[in-house]
Amino acid sequence: MNERSPFDDHIRPPDDPQPPRWPDPVPHAPAMAIRSPRPPRRGSGRFLRSAIIAAAAVAVIAVGVHYMSQTTRQAPVNVTTVVHRVNPGLVDVNSNLGFNQGGAAGTGMVVTSNGEVLTNNHVVDGATSVQVVDVGNGHTYTATVVGTDRTDDIAVLQIQGASNLGTVNVGTASGLSVGDAVAAFGNAGGVGGTPSVASGHVTGLGQSITAFDDVTQSSENLTGLIQTDAAIQPGDSGGPLVNSVGTVVGMDTAASAGSRGQSGSATNGFAIPIDKVLTIAQQIEHGSSSGTIHIGPVAFIGVEIASAQNSQKPGVVISDVIPGEPADTVGLQSGDAITSIDGVSVTSPDQLTRQMQRLHPGQTVALSWTDTAGQTHSVQITLASGPAA
Repeated sequence: MNERSPFDDHIRPPDDPQPPRWPDPVPHAPAMAIRSPRPPRRGSGRFLRSAIIAAAAVAVIAVGVHYMSQTTRQAPVNVTTVVHRVNPGLVDVNSNLGFNQGGAAGTGMVVTSNGEVLTNNHVVDGATSVQVVDVGNGHTYTATVVGTDRTDDIAVLQIQGASNLGTVNVGTASGLSVGDAVAAFGNAGGVGGTPSVASGHVTGLGQSITAFDDVTQSSENLTGLIQTDAAIQPGDSGGPLVNSVGTVVGMDTAASAGSRGQSGSATNGFAIPIDKVLTIAQQIEHGSSSGTIHIGPVAFIGVEIASAQNSQKPGVVISDVIPGEPADTVGLQSGDAITSIDGVSVTSPDQLTRQMQRLHPGQTVALSWTDTAGQTHSVQITLASGPAA
């Protein structure tokens, strides 16, 4: 990696007297609960049945949502004038979920001409390989995952063998106000081709949500988000939320069908402020791993986790063991429950995932589990290289 990050020009230095600040979430209000803001996924068998849920319309329990009055709205974004500024800097992100015999589709924003791309972590979560289609030139490329932040749902990709690519125009979200006109771009429905665009307005700032993933049974608590009534759809994840001149102010991340009480249904879309995205991307690009940021290949033991966990059984229940991978070589079987790894107890799929994210391929760690007969086992296992976190 170069000593200077390609994101440096977009981030205020630490000693800036007026750094970007985000309004705090509504005091004492619980987070909004959003079901599965995931990209469309394709597959077969058991995975496909879960994937259909993930790609369906999502539901939300909204608390403390602020909707503006019609009189506070700016004029809508003129889509015709901003499309030419936005589309050349976008890519369709297609993740191959090899171990699950499926795939996922999302969107990415190109930020350097040699192909560094920003997207959501959940777009590449579980990917064994990633391909991107550049909207600007129509070419398909292989991409590698440079690093991810699972907690804040951000990933940095590097396109292989690319040059002279179009890039997005990155701005700041620090000046946004409720009522500002915005537009969300992306690969809606995962169908590729000309990016979709939905215009709307900022309806809230500093929002908190809990996003549920029906495929992995995990959840994410995301804070400081921009809320919009632009119709963000599955597949738009990782795409840009832009202002009236086509400058990126956020990353499309989640969407749901909300309610305006007596006014009928409305769209709730959520985007990560671009300033936060760039700050985390800078850390990833510099190789600065942390408790939330993982750099490089992800450690892998070679198991699939049961979608329905047995609450009476300690540990994380395995639904399948992948032949030839580390778990298979030490004797784990379907129905066994992993109880700890590297000396850390795990009681949920989310805990296991987060613990694995802290580890790296080639490490030898202690793995403990309970088999279907109730017998406990503990072995040393060498971690393989697996799908993206």
